[in-house]
Amino acid sequence: MINIEIPINAEPFSKRQFIVAKLKQWVVFEKMFNLFGFCVFTLLSSLFAYLIVLKGFPFGITIIGALVAPVGLYVIASNPHIAIFSYITLANSIMFLLLIGVNFPLGTVMDGMLLMLVINFYVQQKKKKRWDLVSGPMSKAILAWILYNMMELINPIAASRLAWVYTIRTCGVVALSYYMFIFNIRTKEFMRTIIALWMFFCFVAAWYAFKQEFFGFFSFEESYLHSSALIMQLLFIAGHWRKFSIYSDPVTFAYNMVAAAVFSIGRLTGPVTPKRKFWLILLIFSCLFNMLFSGTRGAFPLVPVALVLYAIIKFSRKILIFSIIAALFIVGLIFVPTSNQNILRFQSAFRPNEDASYKVRKYNQSRIKPYIWTHPMGGGLGSTGEWGKKYSPGTYLADFPPDSGYVRTTVETGFIGLTIFVIMIFTILKTGVNNYYNIRDPELKAICLGATFVIFIFNIGNFPQEAIVQFPSNVHFYIAAALIILTKRIDDQQNQLVHEQNII
Repeated sequence: MINIEIPINAEPFSKRQFIVAKLKQWVVFEKMFNLFGFCVFTLLSSLFAYLIVLKGFPFGITIIGALVAPVGLYVIASNPHIAIFSYITLANSIMFLLLIGVNFPLGTVMDGMLLMLVINFYVQQKKKKRWDLVSGPMSKAILAWILYNMMELINPIAASRLAWVYTIRTCGVVALSYYMFIFNIRTKEFMRTIIALWMFFCFVAAWYAFKQEFFGFFSFEESYLHSSALIMQLLFIAGHWRKFSIYSDPVTFAYNMVAAAVFSIGRLTGPVTPKRKFWLILLIFSCLFNMLFSGTRGAFPLVPVALVLYAIIKFSRKILIFSIIAALFIVGLIFVPTSNQNILRFQSAFRPNEDASYKVRKYNQSRIKPYIWTHPMGGGLGSTGEWGKKYSPGTYLADFPPDSGYVRTTVETGFIGLTIFVIMIFTILKTGVNNYYNIRDPELKAICLGATFVIFIFNIGNFPQEAIVQFPSNVHFYIAAALIILTKRIDDQQNQLVHEQNII
């Protein structure tokens, strides 16, 4: 008989090893489905509840964001569709979250989402090169605008480089989203989902403005409105508060309402089910009615202007009659006697020469012309307005009120930048009109028309106000630009598929 000695470690576990082994069992193997997990989560939830009561609701939102962020980052990085969905969602809600007091770098989060989409784009290119998806005249024009804004960093006239850092995010970096949209949105179904998300937020914004107009502001909104004399001066007109809904200001609110309305008008020209037609008409009237609450006169002429473009593109007897009726209604609204401050402000938009603020703007634009002609690259991004006052106080441009997207573009980037920007806008509109005539699918044709309307009204609205620099207007602008390309691309794919089936 052979005796086999089995070595046994007689040395007992230390306390540390015992604790590690138990934690491994409870956390890794049992996955917290035990008494230990119950105690831990009860303690944490009690602690969070206490901190939320002590610090307030915004602190709770911050905690939830911190807990969800790691998982969210992984999901967003691995799925570009979810990244796009999240990016549009945050673009529409970021200002409201900041207003309620969420103390979190949400702007940096948006930049991070866009960066992950860019990284994902290059990873996809390594696997299978598809540069054709992001090429074409529109893509080149937008790229030229982005690169020129990047070059403004080395503008020798610029008084502050830090102002460039803050400004480039909303006027240059956000333009990269256009490439992410046209690269990752490849099916009609996903395109419909993105459009539905966009219109959903506009619908929410419209009805939230109803609440502000007829039921008043929440306490956090009241705190914001009375936080400075300048805000009260801009938003309290003739004894009436201008409404801004979930956005940062009345101008952004009004322009997004008009954008949603004209896009929906474009969609109504295509085949829609009775249910969808009902929701589109409800959205149009909700947005246009709420536009009056904003008190933004620059937005009021945009719908008639869009209808003029529609009458030109799709001229017919039916359209002519509709345009005449709409024109008569608008003319009647302009001249009807009223004491309603919203309608009075609407009427003043069509009588600019009688408005004192318009005269001030004309004077400011005339006095800045000599500076523009002697500075071909402008004074640098962020050299005017609030960023100018903050980062380059005392300079000539710091106290200059641009009051116009085109004036700001010219002052900050010079006549060179203005030329590039105008070429970009012209290229987008030209592509939109051409694609509208060439697309065969009626639904895609209607979406292309609506997207062209959005670009057109943002372009017109950029003259009296700064229309394309604030979230979510800048994101919606590039969504509309992307839809112009996507509708034609998907239509070509459908036509190619039908052609191949006919051959077979």
